[in-house]
Amino acid sequence: MQRGALLDAARSLLSEGGTEALTFPALAERTGLARSSVYEYFRSRAAVVEELCEVDFPVWAAEVAAAMEAADSPEKQVEAYVRRQLALVGDRRHRAVVAISASELDAGAREKIRAAHGGLVAMIVEALGALGHQEPRLAAMLLQGIVDAAVRRIELGVAEDPEAITEAAVTMALRGVRG
Repeated sequence: MQRGALLDAARSLLSEGGTEALTFPALAERTGLARSSVYEYFRSRAAVVEELCEVDFPVWAAEVAAAMEAADSPEKQVEAYVRRQLALVGDRRHRAVVAISASELDAGAREKIRAAHGGLVAMIVEALGALGHQEPRLAAMLLQGIVDAAVRRIELGVAEDPEAITEAAVTMALRGVRG
């Protein structure tokens, strides 16, 4: 339970203040634990980040997969893939992952994040192949680039409404995957 409370506090700190806010004293304060107790659960800030990725990314990916499975055509799967990822932008777990990806991490943590993103991209490869793409993996990586750019735009809180950004990303994705 303490480990879960620490991870929940880490999510909050990351979504509220970015990576600078994720400190062991802040984790201790949020959870009511002594600072030394935090070290019993995690050896470093990078260890907290790695565990958040291991716990949160599969949940996020499962939500994207479920949205795609509910779609009745490859084109609708592409739309669901884009829409669901962008709908998750306001979610605390997603905000934590975005903050994490912007931080300075050790090689192990970076590799875990890369692998998780690779799994997300792999979800859409079959649909892109069904749409006739000769190189569906490349198309999937480019499609994820559209999603990533839209995520950054939404996270910046720029002048556009998040729904307008989502619609523009979906339109670009669908026009692109139609070839």
